[in-house]
Amino acid sequence: MKKKLHFSKELKLCFILSSLFILCCQAVFAQSNITGTVSDKSGPLIGVGVLVKGTSVSATTNQNGVYTISVPNAGNAVLVFSYIGYTTQEVVVNGRSTVNVTLVESASDLNEVVVVGYGTQRKKDLTGAISVVKAADVSKKQGTTVAESLQGLATGIRVRGGGQPGSEAQIQIRGLKNMSDIAGATPLYVIDGLITTANRDFNPADIESIQILKDASAAAIYGSRAGNGVIIITTKKGAEGPMKIEFTGKAGVQTMPRYDLTGTEEFSRINFMAYDNAGITRQKLDLTNNTDWQDVAFRTGNIQDYNLSFNGGSKDASYYVSGGYFGNKGTVISTDFDRINFRVNTKGTKGIFTIGENLAISNAKVNEMSGNPIVDIFRMLPTIPVYDPSHPGGYGYGDEAKARTFGTNPLAIANLEDRTNENLRIRGNLYTELQLLKSLKYRGSIGYETSRDHYTYLKKDGFWTLNQAYDPAILNENRGQLSTILAENTLTFNQNFDKHSLTVIGGQSYQKDNYAMMWGTKRNILQNSTTGHYYDVLDQGNEPQTGGYRWRTDLISYFGRLEYNYADKYLLNAIIRSDGSSRLGKGYKFDSFPSVSAAWRISKEDFFKSPWINDLKVRANYGTLGTGNIGAYESIALINTFSTVPFGPNQAIQSGGTQVQLANADLKWEKLSQQNYGFDAAFLNNKLSVTAEYFISKTKDVLLRYPILFSTGNDGGSPFVNGATLGNRGLEFTATYAENSAEFKYNITANLTTLNNKVIDLGYGKNKTIVGNTVTEVGQPIGMWYVLQTDGLFQNMDDVNNYKNSKGQVIQPGAKPGDIRFKDNNDDGQISNDDKVVVGSPWADYELGLNFGASYKGFEFSMDWFGSFGAKVFNGPRSVMDNFSDNSNYRKGVQPWTPENPNTSIPRAFYGSTINARGDTDRWLENGSFARMKYIGISYNIPANALKKIGFSTARVTLSGQNLITITKYTGLDPEFSNASIFEKGFDYGAFPNLRTVSLGLNFGF
Repeated sequence: MKKKLHFSKELKLCFILSSLFILCCQAVFAQSNITGTVSDKSGPLIGVGVLVKGTSVSATTNQNGVYTISVPNAGNAVLVFSYIGYTTQEVVVNGRSTVNVTLVESASDLNEVVVVGYGTQRKKDLTGAISVVKAADVSKKQGTTVAESLQGLATGIRVRGGGQPGSEAQIQIRGLKNMSDIAGATPLYVIDGLITTANRDFNPADIESIQILKDASAAAIYGSRAGNGVIIITTKKGAEGPMKIEFTGKAGVQTMPRYDLTGTEEFSRINFMAYDNAGITRQKLDLTNNTDWQDVAFRTGNIQDYNLSFNGGSKDASYYVSGGYFGNKGTVISTDFDRINFRVNTKGTKGIFTIGENLAISNAKVNEMSGNPIVDIFRMLPTIPVYDPSHPGGYGYGDEAKARTFGTNPLAIANLEDRTNENLRIRGNLYTELQLLKSLKYRGSIGYETSRDHYTYLKKDGFWTLNQAYDPAILNENRGQLSTILAENTLTFNQNFDKHSLTVIGGQSYQKDNYAMMWGTKRNILQNSTTGHYYDVLDQGNEPQTGGYRWRTDLISYFGRLEYNYADKYLLNAIIRSDGSSRLGKGYKFDSFPSVSAAWRISKEDFFKSPWINDLKVRANYGTLGTGNIGAYESIALINTFSTVPFGPNQAIQSGGTQVQLANADLKWEKLSQQNYGFDAAFLNNKLSVTAEYFISKTKDVLLRYPILFSTGNDGGSPFVNGATLGNRGLEFTATYAENSAEFKYNITANLTTLNNKVIDLGYGKNKTIVGNTVTEVGQPIGMWYVLQTDGLFQNMDDVNNYKNSKGQVIQPGAKPGDIRFKDNNDDGQISNDDKVVVGSPWADYELGLNFGASYKGFEFSMDWFGSFGAKVFNGPRSVMDNFSDNSNYRKGVQPWTPENPNTSIPRAFYGSTINARGDTDRWLENGSFARMKYIGISYNIPANALKKIGFSTARVTLSGQNLITITKYTGLDPEFSNASIFEKGFDYGAFPNLRTVSLGLNFGF
């Protein structure tokens, strides 16, 4: 019997709607047509945007540079011709049926039209801080997510990525504004008007443009969700003309940076020394083994990225259809990531009516890493074999007599644990526009997103670490479903009155999120004795456990924006948004977030006479944003129904309920207020453009979990409160110079970001909080290094006896020659936690980006550098390898102090706990500055006359590399590591490093 295929309701609905939209978009509405050719000095231009000014009617030039556009009231109509790299031109039709235009190249991108919240503006008319990132600069890099490709391309953003398959980069816009975890501190993503995410299941190849809204005046239109900044992504759309087919393919190899560790001979010498110095009998190391655990755990990875798209349309309808596959075999054994994407974007216009949709379907699956092999490779000893038949499971992981270690065999845990996470996501929106009047347009949009998550964990029989407690084979499955509905309505009024230009937008938005999760676990999962295969379904095994939960949140909003422009000289932008969230306490759910910004284009004034300054605009703004990134029910008391109590003479067990976590019914919005001052300028016939920003921000009523003693009855975690006040201020500077007039074209962009964060108030009378080796104090940045200070080594006993405080007390009487001398900062005659002081900051003084591009005939060259300077970071792996107190491997060439080798900064090797091995000292702090070549690539565009023979219109071959060169003094794997803790941003716990990648790509179209 054949199996029937079953499709979910969401899939059926999406495919039916897609088909309906494509059919609707074929309608043609007869109007007066204007046609013409757009070219530059070299010939016709493909893909030039043609817009009827004051309307939404637009067209694009085809492969011959020809356009056709339907123009109402052709006698008075104005056509706007725009193309990246060229000066935008406005041409009055004056009743003509043919309008030919020659565009002039311009290095300045100030005339570029950028997407802002619920509308567009010319970049030259922006009054807020908005960075525009070209899609080509993102797509040229190979990354799982958009965020990791943004590093160094825009000011004010901090990106830290990881090289694990399916990993998502951390991104912060203009510093830490709250104390949320990474998930709660990420920017808001808006993709084609849909509030969503651009995580690992989103295909960066579909991107048409990216705008980063960094300040309150730019992002205030999104109100409470914009406290961490906004990233607006517009995906590709179809263009007028016959169907165009494009293919892009990349394949590359990835390699992992490695530690330089000791082999058996060097390890045993130092290890014996440590045991001898401690007066302990040496281990019976198996000197016949010399295992390189990095060879065991790491491998050469590969990455594949293939995309195929179809687009085309008529003057009244367009379509864009794409499909893609992204595959990443990880550099750590038993890790990989696969993603399949499909997208359909269509649009059709008939008269005053426009309908369109954007639909994306993706399925992503990641085989996750078990344990932390970055740490395991130096925790494991070279004298331990990979396999040991005397151990259950057959893997080597040491033993008490020959190799006592806390390490984990990375091959064993990779083979004995299987972790997979699969996600099916469908998201899209249906929108319609009505041009009610020439100056008045209505837009309605309904967005829907659903995500089906499936996580499985199978633990097989066997052991991977010493003294591991026995656990039978276990299977755990989690299944979750998220659905989001977003309904928005806007009215846009746009009118020019002589020199006055006015745009007013008013709108309403409603978003509902539902999430449900259920899980089940079974133990003693059965295994096929012949094949070794485990029956990994939940109807096997015993000792069942189940659980689950669900939640719902609602957000309703009303917003408006006014844009005023007088003679292109005086610009005003005012925004207000009111949000109401179900997450917050009763009486605090609604709040409003206003902003106002203004700009003065000095270069338009009659008194301004400067032939070498083409454009000069100064800007200032002030605005407020909010954040409510907390759980769905944090303001409501939750009851645990698992509790039972015995009653009566027979002590019969009765079920009950207990409130285990204190709730705060007075939770309210945290509010970010921000000032921004900047200028934009273009020089030398628009060859040089400069943008600078200075901002000051303050976040009040920061939402954070406040620790409450268990004795108060709080036993379910710390409740949220509005407790702290944080401040940020910084400077951003970007300069671009481009020369496009000669056959050799080139462009150079440099950007600089400085950022200083400060704790203004910790709330509830607290002056400081200590987390690990950091302290966060009022008046200082978050997470400053708070450790003991070292002061060299004792060389002999006279040094020990002569090290006294002001009262003549010997400070470290138990020290021996070769031990570390610590500073007695409080002069009490002993070394204790009271001697800790702030010794540095984990935050960079400034970060730099440098981007260079050039082209000559058919060749193109591109190179991006990124640098971060001034941060002090904690090298966690070195604090294990160099302390000699337990059995871990050591750094190759390390020279501990001996009487024969006194000229070293490394203390004597000693197996056991001593003050030398403390992890809370400045011994492990290092200079975290680095400069890295993030990307380098060279491309060759095959000549058109050669392509005609095979029927292609374009073809390009690209050879590129990522992270090939890093200049740093940091001795860890990667100075560009990430840490999820906001208090320990500079702590390298053994983070997964960025990988070196070499790729070959092929693009062609026909």
